[in-house]
Amino acid sequence: MTDFISIAKNWLEQDPDAETRAELQAIIDQNDIKELEARFSGRLQFGTAGLRGKLQAGSMGMNRVLVCQAAAGLARFLLSREKNPTIVIGYDGRKNSLRFAQDTAEIMQAAGIEAQLMPSLRPTPVLAFSVRRLKASAGVMVTASHNPPEDNGYKVYLGGEDDGAQIVSPNDKAIAAEIQWVADNQRVDELPRDTNYKMIDQAIIDEFIERTAKLATAPIADLSYVYTAMHGVGKETLLSVLDKAGLPKPTLVLEQCEPDGTFPTVAFPNPEEKGALDLAIARAKEVNAEFIVANDPDADRLAVAIPNEKGEWATLHGNEIGLYLGWFIASKAQKEGKTGALACSLVSSPLLGKVAKACGMAHQETLTGFKYIGRVPGLIFGFEEALGYLVNPTEAHDKDGISAITCFLNLINTLKAEGKTFAQYRQEFMDTFGAANSDQLSIRVEDLSRIQRILKAVRANPFKEIAGIAVEQYIDHLETETPNDILVFHLAGGQRVIFRPSGTEPKLKMYLDTTGKSLAEAQEICANIKADLAAFADSVA
Repeated sequence: MTDFISIAKNWLEQDPDAETRAELQAIIDQNDIKELEARFSGRLQFGTAGLRGKLQAGSMGMNRVLVCQAAAGLARFLLSREKNPTIVIGYDGRKNSLRFAQDTAEIMQAAGIEAQLMPSLRPTPVLAFSVRRLKASAGVMVTASHNPPEDNGYKVYLGGEDDGAQIVSPNDKAIAAEIQWVADNQRVDELPRDTNYKMIDQAIIDEFIERTAKLATAPIADLSYVYTAMHGVGKETLLSVLDKAGLPKPTLVLEQCEPDGTFPTVAFPNPEEKGALDLAIARAKEVNAEFIVANDPDADRLAVAIPNEKGEWATLHGNEIGLYLGWFIASKAQKEGKTGALACSLVSSPLLGKVAKACGMAHQETLTGFKYIGRVPGLIFGFEEALGYLVNPTEAHDKDGISAITCFLNLINTLKAEGKTFAQYRQEFMDTFGAANSDQLSIRVEDLSRIQRILKAVRANPFKEIAGIAVEQYIDHLETETPNDILVFHLAGGQRVIFRPSGTEPKLKMYLDTTGKSLAEAQEICANIKADLAAFADSVA
């Protein structure tokens, strides 16, 4: 029988953090074996975005012991690859982000790896840019992106042949093995530390700002729009880019524009979540804005909201934004005689393939995550339906909400120069590529095993029809050349349903893409499929 008391005491003795020591000591004093088992039954593993989890004591949580083990393990991995590795480290405004970043810098520097720390809170895209610009061996961004306030995370990038992209297999497994070796053989309180690391020069941040500003190529028009940073770190960098580009400034949602890791005005700091843009919409109505742009807390995503003819505001689906930006960028490249590739993850809209073909571009569908999208050869634009867009792939290999806003403003200015409205652009897209609708049924769970119970039920008896529409093709990606826990159903009439567990949150996501003779028909088909799937999910205990 596992002695969780002894395991917890060993962890406690190494912990440099007074808060988590007190937290764990209280659990030990209460002899709460069930709670200790929950915290020490395994380790947080590298997933879609490196490490990510709840801030709490124990190997299943994000804390200083786990982060120090991760830093020491990553250091061992980097030293096994090259003689004089370097690393750049950034952090957001969440609880402990700066401390985790400093721990990483100190351990890396002591291990013989030249470490550079971001001089202030900055968006994830600035860190991703810095990895490539400084030709670093690796990069770490301490962030949990749009997760709830009790979470934090540790995103890893690699240089060299990975060229600044996020980690993929087999490197993720190799890093995890080194972290496990550290956990098994070294005590965190005995790891060498060196505080003589460097700060990333402000000139690198300025260069990111300057290069992003160059995306604004259209004549500058008057714009009335609202921006929210969602209590994150996007505002300062975005406003600097707008200044450099000479673009009009937005009306700010002041309650949400300064970093605050408690995210006091939203239930979840994710622009996709219902209610997250309520304050922005209220502000937009006050100033009669044309549109809203929003970043998530680490500013690597972009959300857009617009009003309809009745003045009712709605957030655009991530696929819509991706398709509009993709068409804009690909059309511009085509006019300039350029060729390249458009890419999206397999859960994103298949219409991007039509856009690519119409513009004489290649199209590639990847596994989920920009660690795959960013590696597509010849990429000129990539996106993922979860509000992630890579509009400037020559500068970084990850999604970037700052450059995406700049590109979206360039699209609006281009339309205005042509005497068009955004509504006309949307209709022109529909007339060219067809009426399509995207939606998502997202099931948030307390018990993670419920996700696998639902997927197991689907695999045991794959749907023959959904909402009365026949299934024409069923793909279980666990059985393909690139195994992944994703189920795809292609239905008659061009409809598609995809099941996928979230890589960053306790959710099962069902992605719905439908088409019809009109948008209203596509939306009705989508609503029927969504209702049928919701009833099925409810039926699985």
